[in-house]
This record gives sequence, structure tokens and C-alpha cells, in this order.
Amino acid sequence: MPRATILRSLGLLAVGAALLSASPLVAAQPAPARTLSPDTQFFVPDPNPGAKQQEEDLARTGHPQDARLIRAMVSVPSALWITAGTPAEARNAAAQAVKKTKTVAVLAAYNIPGRDCGLYSAGGAQTSADYAAWIDGLASGIGNAKAVVILEPDGLASMDCLSAEHKAQRLAELNAAVDRLEQQPQAIVYLDGGNGHWQAVGNIAQRLVDAGIARAQGFFLNVSNYRTTDAEIHYGTWVSKCLAFGQDAEEGGWRLGHYDWCASQYYSPNGPVDPDDTSTWHNTDAWYDGAMGTAVPTTHFVVDTSRNGQGPWRPSASYPDAQDWCNPPGRGLGLRPTAATGAPLVDALLWVKVPGESDGSCNRGVAGSTTDPEWGGIVDPRAGAWFPQQALQLAQLASPGL
Repeated sequence: MPRATILRSLGLLAVGAALLSASPLVAAQPAPARTLSPDTQFFVPDPNPGAKQQEEDLARTGHPQDARLIRAMVSVPSALWITAGTPAEARNAAAQAVKKTKTVAVLAAYNIPGRDCGLYSAGGAQTSADYAAWIDGLASGIGNAKAVVILEPDGLASMDCLSAEHKAQRLAELNAAVDRLEQQPQAIVYLDGGNGHWQAVGNIAQRLVDAGIARAQGFFLNVSNYRTTDAEIHYGTWVSKCLAFGQDAEEGGWRLGHYDWCASQYYSPNGPVDPDDTSTWHNTDAWYDGAMGTAVPTTHFVVDTSRNGQGPWRPSASYPDAQDWCNPPGRGLGLRPTAATGAPLVDALLWVKVPGESDGSCNRGVAGSTTDPEWGGIVDPRAGAWFPQQALQLAQLASPGL
């Protein structure tokens, strides 16, 4: 992330540094629970113009069934991504989405400074002050309506690319954003929990605490990724348990702040654990069974199921960097959005990533190349642009089917 893109705010950095060193029990008053009823109907944004064009092209060229699949896919509720613009533009975008009173809008707020570590989705507000004003605009647009806010996908899980100074700034920005959004009486705010093949449980738990999760509804998982729903719910439950473990004051408080002691998808003292083999995860379950004391997990989460119907991709070829998260072939749509999850900690399954929109111009790490060998050597569309070949595959391989 170029240093020139971020204006250092001494005040925000001081706040961030204090948050990093603070006791886990020193926190603002927790936000009241703002739940989604099981019969919640989610908002369907206007489809990407590329989807309409693809549907017309398929119908015109004698593929009416595929045209119907694309139409069905974009008729499923998904998140509205608000990624740039002025505070007034953010306010207007949010206001337009929440005005349909019979549905609940899912808003993906994606504009934090230094976004995506300068990779395919690089961008974001130029300064912390700009970002705070943009969040204020977004919150004002939500007003008194009920809305789910997916606050900064990758904003916490990808922090390894930041310097210590910029990490503190990022945490301060997120804390301020949580506080501002929580001023709206029905805003339901979730922070970034990455996914079960990224940060270890204790790492992401610590980052969630530092970012202000005590004052938000919970965290989100698997955004723009392909991990299976069952595995993500398993992982998310561990994260919730780890948060409870690290805030348990019983027995003299020996657990307090020790999220780093939590077993994870990578390690358990009870036996080997493999993040790619959930049959080994019983060893981590066993650690929590023995270590929790009287602590009870209460932090809720949501899971992005938009593209995980076929699970994660296992590349058959050898690449310098397979980029398994970036436009993998052979994937399918997953479970439809619902707040009737049947799992006490899982508030909803959502389509956060809009299926059919590209993850970026993937090159599988091949130096000097701009093409994607997994899609016949084409140049994949830029991040967020419509990717017809992938869109059709997602629809055709949906599980459950469209």
C-alpha cells in the first residue's frame, strides 16, 4: 500500500495504539442485539448490466435455458456494494436500497483507505477523515430503516500487509465506523472474520476485539470466497468460542486476553488439525470442550454462500500462485439467502459477493502474464465487472439448483 495514499492522523493512530494494548474488558457499552427474524426477506439490487446483456445474448443465440438461469441467478437477493464516491453519493445509494420497507438491504461497505492491499480491488478513501465522512453519509442514508452492514470485507483478515502504524490506523477507522453506524437504530453491523482457510482462530478473534466487535452485532465469513457452508459455520463457532474464552474472568481470569491460546484450524494440542480436512477438526473441538470453563459463546455471525455450492477449488495444474480465491473454474451458487438458519450463532446465510462479478484479472502468479490459463488464456474482467463465462458456470453448477 503506497504510503502516499494515506494521510496519517495522529489522533486516530493514538486511538488505534491504545486499542491494541487495552484490556479486553475495557470496552464501550455493548450494542443491543439487533436480530433478523427467520422470515426476513432480503433486498434484490438491480442486476449488473452485463447480466442483462448476457441473458439477451443467450436467448438470441438459441440458449433459452441458460438465459433463464442467468435471469434466475440475478433475481436472488444479494448485497449492494457501496465502494466509492462522495458522502452524499454513499448516502443516496444506501437510502435507495433501504426504502423498500418489506425487505432488508444488505450493504457491503468497501471503501477503507488502503483497501485490498493494493491488489485487484485496490482503492478506498484517501484519508481517515475522508473515510469517516463517507461512513457518516452511508449511516445517514440508512436512517431508521433496518439494514445489514457488511463492514469492509478483508478489512481485518488482510491486515498482514500493513505496517504497525497502518494497522493501528485501520483499527481506529473501523472502531469509529462501528460507533457511527450503531447510531442508526436498526443497523446490524458485522466485522470481517475472513474465512476458515485464512487467519487462525485466535488471530482473527484478537483483531475483531481490537476493531470493536463488542459494539457490533458480530462478524461475517467467506465473503467473495468458496469455502463450504458447514466448514464456515464450524470455523465461525470456534471464533465465537475463542472470543468468549478470552473474556472469561473465572478462576482468577487466567484466560483474559489470551485469544492466542485458542486452538484453531491449524493447531490443537489434542492432535493434528488440517484446514483442508474437516475430519481432523474434532481435535480442535476437543480443546474447546476442555478449555471453555463456564464461558459461553455469544458473538453471532453470517456466512456468504453466494459461490460455495461446489466448495473450494483444487487446481490440477501447478502455478506460482494458484490464486484459488480468484475466479476459480467449476464453482457453483450455494444456499439461498435466509435468516432461518437453525443455528443459534448464525444470523443469516447471505449472498454478499454478487455472483457473476469478477474477482479480478487473475494470472495464477505467472510473472509478466495478464491472462488466466484456467479460462482458456483470456484476460479476466477487472474486479467487479461482469464475467459471462464464470456467471454461466455458477448458475449451471448451482447447489441446490436454480
